[in-house]
Amino acid sequence: MRTTKFLVLPLLLAFFPGLVGDQLAPPHVSHPPDVRLPLKNGSVRFAVIGDNGTGERPQLQVAEQMQSYWTVVKFDFVLMNGDNIYGGHKPSDFATKFELPYKPLLDESVKFYASLGNHDDPDLERNYKPYNMGGDRYYTFRKRDVQFFALDSNYMDPKQLDWLESQLKSSDAKWKIAFFHHPLFTSAKYHGSDMDLRKELMPIFQKYGVNVVMSGHEHVYERIKPQGGMYFFVVGNSGELRFHNLRHPSDIDVVGFDTDRTFLLVEINGDKLDFETVSATGEVIDSGELDRQQVG
Repeated sequence: MRTTKFLVLPLLLAFFPGLVGDQLAPPHVSHPPDVRLPLKNGSVRFAVIGDNGTGERPQLQVAEQMQSYWTVVKFDFVLMNGDNIYGGHKPSDFATKFELPYKPLLDESVKFYASLGNHDDPDLERNYKPYNMGGDRYYTFRKRDVQFFALDSNYMDPKQLDWLESQLKSSDAKWKIAFFHHPLFTSAKYHGSDMDLRKELMPIFQKYGVNVVMSGHEHVYERIKPQGGMYFFVVGNSGELRFHNLRHPSDIDVVGFDTDRTFLLVEINGDKLDFETVSATGEVIDSGELDRQQVG
């Protein structure tokens, strides 16, 4: 069983100091973060990453920007859109591809909530305590007026669909946000939209008033035009990246970005959702404010 404490990390640092040397040390962020969120008292603030778990320098660059923005935004948690760990799943992989990159945030008690991607090991990762999955392939949690639904889009069986419908039906949260790996809508060319998953999930999302859907899988960033009254984001380039993978022109993208890694920041307060998307170099490539909609 995976250790639930970060016991591997000190050993790696002791025996392999190069892990935090030139090879993996993130660059110093020399300019202040360009925060465009309102930062209102009592708001729900979080970050979103996807397809991040490479353990390579670009992932560390994004992690460094996340830490820089955290010093101002003070987001409480991070959603993970899947492909959390690429390659092997040994203790050293969890250390170099998660614990080391996000150590400054973990040290600040920022929680990470994972969903499963096609490169993940479901049996190991759902029981890995820092992913906060509670041993389940899919789960829900709530932060004030916002309820989150983490789904396993690798295997959308009837049991999971029944669970989702039951959880959504019983929720009285003002905002309902679903996050999972495979995108229902995308202009990316490598995989494209998951049409089967769209047919299964969209009727349930619309019936029970899901407001926002976050996905990864395509190694790009997209903010999709509202579909069925819902807001869709693709954040699948927080570690991996497919350069110039987006179709141009696109009839569904409001913003598409495929030339650098990114992460997304979100703040929800009342009926407003503010967001900004930041690249690995600290450039804000998308930002705005969205009104809570009545879906269904």
